[in-house]
Amino acid sequence: MNENAPALPIEEPKEEKRSLNFVEQIVEQNLAEELNEGRVQTRFPPEPNGYLHIGHAKAICIDFGIAQRYGGVCNLRFDDTNPIKEDVEYVDSIKEDIHWLGFEYGNIYYASDYFEQLYAFAERLIMEGHAYVDEQSAEEIAKQKGTPTEPGVASPYRDRPREESLDLFHRMNAGEFPEGAMTLRAKIDMASSNMHFRDPIIYRIIKHPHHRTGNTWNVYPMYDFAHGQSDYFEGVTHSICTLEFVPHRPLYDYFIDLLKPQDSDYRPRQYEFNRLNLTHTMMSKRKLLALVKEGLVAGWDDPRMPTICGYRRRGYTPQAIRNFVDSIGYTKYDGMIDVALLEHAVREDLNRISTRVSGVLDPIKLVITNYPEGQTEDFEAINNPEDPTAGSHVITFSRELWIERDDFMEEAPKKYFRLTPGGEVRLKNAYIVRCTGCKKDADGNILEVYAEYDPETRSGLPGSNRKVKGTIHWLSIAHSMDAEVRLYDHLFLDEDPSSVEGKELAELLNPESLKVLSHAKVETFLHDAAVGAHYQFQRIGYFVVDKDTAKEGRLILNRTTSLKDTWGKIATKK
Repeated sequence: MNENAPALPIEEPKEEKRSLNFVEQIVEQNLAEELNEGRVQTRFPPEPNGYLHIGHAKAICIDFGIAQRYGGVCNLRFDDTNPIKEDVEYVDSIKEDIHWLGFEYGNIYYASDYFEQLYAFAERLIMEGHAYVDEQSAEEIAKQKGTPTEPGVASPYRDRPREESLDLFHRMNAGEFPEGAMTLRAKIDMASSNMHFRDPIIYRIIKHPHHRTGNTWNVYPMYDFAHGQSDYFEGVTHSICTLEFVPHRPLYDYFIDLLKPQDSDYRPRQYEFNRLNLTHTMMSKRKLLALVKEGLVAGWDDPRMPTICGYRRRGYTPQAIRNFVDSIGYTKYDGMIDVALLEHAVREDLNRISTRVSGVLDPIKLVITNYPEGQTEDFEAINNPEDPTAGSHVITFSRELWIERDDFMEEAPKKYFRLTPGGEVRLKNAYIVRCTGCKKDADGNILEVYAEYDPETRSGLPGSNRKVKGTIHWLSIAHSMDAEVRLYDHLFLDEDPSSVEGKELAELLNPESLKVLSHAKVETFLHDAAVGAHYQFQRIGYFVVDKDTAKEGRLILNRTTSLKDTWGKIATKK
């Protein structure tokens, strides 16, 4: 099996068919005003503490897409400010996911690139009276924060001498104090209506080796302190993030105002868009990590996971994900998107690129009793009717065939248009056959189905115009091969699993989210199928060759999605 499946081209959305989202409107207005000298610079700042999920894909599309559309630059900057949770594995996976989605980044940055500058800025804040070292525990600080309607209580260390705070801060970094013993807090306003202004922690002690800086540092900046300053150091103009950071924006601006020279016209500005919430999907990286660590899924790239690598393994295409993101757009209000809309985008793209083949998932033997033994015929099967350049391949017909078990019923209801004694169906691309009966074992289980073919109804002959109500797919037993097929469904039963309380993570999972069919049959045409190659199984769904095929030396296919599309019922829940 060839592991090197060909890369699929990424098609940019046709601009004339879509209106500008509110971020694009802001960018165009800024360009018209020649703000920041007409520069557009964005950034994508993931934490390297897990694999990216579909929500990150939405952020990637706008961060890189805005820069791409307006001739700007998008920096990939890893927010590596918490070495306890970070790993090079996550760094590498994030790079791969961005590239797979079809975006290119130039220089790669890290928050750790600016540790010296951030530390120096913290020293300056201390000496200017804007920060102090607090010796209270995190629990004590939290209790003193107050509530949205009641002011907080000042720390007893809030007015300690600046020189003393500076000395303690240096000693914190020298490793003299244990984790949790001290923090550096910004000195702002304990009565502010914005809770983030109530003397936020900007540095804490962490005694854990950093994946880039080793043991150089014992203090690390908090996200709210590192993020805006990193934007400033890099020259970012549009810092685009999700709506939960709206209350953080005043703090972002506050630190920028203290950092930048007063006579400078440049400053980064933060803009917020709605995060992606999908039905039957968990977006918490912490809970996704728990799924992996507790062995509830088979790793970050389990095809049931909403991670980009999980979707890739399941057979989703980068074009489908980008089309989906473009279709849902960017707004300033949160909502819930039906996962069926994502599946619809996947079907539309796979319909365009997938080779049509026959696969039988639950096989039962069909014997054409009046077809000569030992005789075979070759029929032409079109590879993709959506692509006139895709060509065709040969599928061989013979006396003994595989059909789907549920394509035969001995006692069928009125509107059952498949095989039943006395009934006729067309075998796709071949002949019309009439069922004559079946063979059972002692327990009444059906072992074989029997039928007779009408030789005048071969596809392409005049008699082939005779109409029957049903068409089923088939495989010649002698010209088929074994395959393992993995059928996937939603990982979570509840439409909004993040909102469910009082249950363990394992209790939320769909027990039918994975079914493994070990004895499926497919065309021998798939013998050299490449890992990652896409196929549409006639009447069944879209499938992709799984990476385990190369490892195990046998064909393993994941069902990407079924053929049924419920897009007409899709609604955005606000």
